Amino acid sequence: QVQLVESGGGLVQAGGSLRVSCAASGGAFAMYTMGWFRQAPGKEREFVAAISWSGETPTYADSVKGRFTISRDNGKNTVYLQMNSLKPEDTAVYYCAARAGTVATENPRLYANWGQGTQVTVSS
Repeated sequence: QVQLVESGGGLVQAGGSLRVSCAASGGAFAMYTMGWFRQAPGKEREFVAAISWSGETPTYADSVKGRFTISRDNGKNTVYLQMNSLKPEDTAVYYCAARAGTVATENPRLYANWGQGTQVTVSS
């Protein structure tokens, strides 16, 4: 069972950048597909980005495509989400998730392991 801890959230002005990280422990990180999800107050948790164990062909939600980049460093057991050109509507708690499969799926139900989340707030 892999444990996940997010970090790097904070307050940033619209148009700015932020990178959040997710450190994994207790499992074979390199074999996990990793995903980022977010949840704004009063809204359902939504998919942001996912990356397979090899780092090839990451997938993104349309709302973040071209602005966010997901990457991973299997040597450091860490997955990153670089967020550029941030908008107030990106404000949410960002969660890291892991699944023991090769498909970088958008379905949160297919991710068995979740971090506690990190708050990202974008001011206008």
